[in-house]
Amino acid sequence: MDQRTLKRLFWISGAVLFAAGFVGWYDRLTHGHLNANYGSVVTWGLWVAAYIYFIGLSAGSFLISSLVYVFNVKRFEQIGRLAVFTAVVTLLLALFSIWADLGHMFRAWHVMVYPNFKSPMAWMIWLYSAYFLLLVVELWFLLRRDLVAGADAPGIKGIVYRLLSLGTRDISEATVARDRRVVRVLATIGVPVAIMFHGGVGALFGVVAARPLWHSGMYPILFLLSALVSGGALLTVIAAIFQDGWHENRDTVLALGRMVLGLLLLDVLFQVSEMLVGFYGEIPAHIESLKLVIKGPFWWVFWGWQVVIGTLIPVLLLALPTRRDPRWVTLAGFLIAAGFLGVRLNIVIPGLAAEEIPGFSEAFASARMTTNYFPSLTEWLLTFGVVGLGLLLFGLGELLLPREQEEDGHVRV
Repeated sequence: MDQRTLKRLFWISGAVLFAAGFVGWYDRLTHGHLNANYGSVVTWGLWVAAYIYFIGLSAGSFLISSLVYVFNVKRFEQIGRLAVFTAVVTLLLALFSIWADLGHMFRAWHVMVYPNFKSPMAWMIWLYSAYFLLLVVELWFLLRRDLVAGADAPGIKGIVYRLLSLGTRDISEATVARDRRVVRVLATIGVPVAIMFHGGVGALFGVVAARPLWHSGMYPILFLLSALVSGGALLTVIAAIFQDGWHENRDTVLALGRMVLGLLLLDVLFQVSEMLVGFYGEIPAHIESLKLVIKGPFWWVFWGWQVVIGTLIPVLLLALPTRRDPRWVTLAGFLIAAGFLGVRLNIVIPGLAAEEIPGFSEAFASARMTTNYFPSLTEWLLTFGVVGLGLLLFGLGELLLPREQEEDGHVRV
């Protein structure tokens, strides 16, 4: 498959998934949670798993961009701006996912106006806001020179550039040097913010003592490490598709593959250690949750989705001679990025499905009182729509945004 075909497939997939999402959003907005399959026992479902998945992609992408703009790692310079753009897009997808899960979607602003700072969730929302603002401002300074230079381009691209340049016209060396300094400051501030907000997501789970699967001081670290793995994997795919990575950025794609392999193996080590400690501790409720992961109704998510698709196959592709072929490295990145949704599902669902009071779900005759959760059609369609939106935003970014190699102000039409 050549890259032109790959791009066409990307656009078609995005359009189809985005269109399917309209059905899910219509059902959610008109019927509320009626056609979602979570209930009184498993109170969170696919949308929460998708939320922490996209948040991880965003934090991981941004932290990789900091290698360029904070630590001056030249190897990944070609994907610096792409990484920041990826962080913006995936953060938007995360917010859409969690917005759909809220009981009163249009009261989401209450968290900002009436925060309880004793709650990790309040801190998380405020950190999201600061992080989103920082990402947008940093991306604008990264693109400002190219936006000004391309403002005179004909057609829709010139119009978009003129709007996004916000009236600035100065592209002198002094101003460009100032932009670089601003980016470095923002990126430096963004590193602890990204660590705090995604570590805060892990802490949000870790502080729930009533859920033994989650109640671990390792969760903030695991969430950060998983973010770096999944974010790096997604960047591998995006760089390959939209920056002609199989040819022009071949070395960058291969370097990303090596980095992701190391991070993935470290993540596997941490996850295995967490499970072994849980089994060795012999706490019945904790062991019950772990059994649900590896041999309960959700076994196929763990063994098929997480282990085989998201770990074993990519490790082989990135360790064997296929690691020297950017096409195989791209496939490995795709499988890792997709596999981490399974990782997030294995955190959310089994952690809730383990009954705090044995037999509780059988004491009531209600479809909502069950531990056997599987996402409904509405949940899948809405999530597909969010993914489709992300694909389309990446496609528009590739069409409209300048590329790294266009530093001199040349705009490729």
